[in-house]
Amino acid sequence: MNLPGRTLRFRVRAIVAGLCSMAVLALASAAQAGGLEQLNLFMTQSQSMRADFRQVITDRSGKRTQDATGTFEFLRPGRFRWVYLKPWVQTIVGDGQKVWLHDPDLNQVTVRRLDTALGATPAALLAGNNDALKAFVLVDEGLRDGLDWVQATPREQGASFTRIGMGFSASGIAAMELLDGLGQRTVLTFSAVSRNPRLDPGLFRFVPPRDADVVGE
Repeated sequence: MNLPGRTLRFRVRAIVAGLCSMAVLALASAAQAGGLEQLNLFMTQSQSMRADFRQVITDRSGKRTQDATGTFEFLRPGRFRWVYLKPWVQTIVGDGQKVWLHDPDLNQVTVRRLDTALGATPAALLAGNNDALKAFVLVDEGLRDGLDWVQATPREQGASFTRIGMGFSASGIAAMELLDGLGQRTVLTFSAVSRNPRLDPGLFRFVPPRDADVVGE
């Protein structure tokens, strides 16, 4: 299925809750630890993050339907800025209470409450606190392709993703894999990662453009 660009942007809304705050580097001291240990260290010791990302989506047959790149920052708990730069521009900001999604092409801003937007998603795992882990069944999957993998399966029915995989290298999380109910697979890889940088709080405030159509909660 070859989806047009605008349809792909709408798909991002389902991914956003999980990916917009993907702060992904565990401590170097966890280099010899298993995936679950590295995840726990990340949850407790990484308070902020900055990185570049590449996001590739394939359909059930393995055909690539999206290849996007961008940047993100996050500040625990619940504040993040996720920006798609190519092949289109889109900005997602979590201010600790709400999540704002700005699509310049549509001149539209979608807003949702943070707790509603996150739920049992990757963002809940990576931008929340240790209580967020209770929403998932976590399994250490061992070594695959040179990475230590953890599988997180949402406990709630109807979650956006049926399975979330997190792959850790010696220096931290290197990749994430997400599978949804339609068999679509999303793979994120990270580069230029900075753990616990000082971030301007203004990054996590969003004011809709005056002429934009604002919809949502």
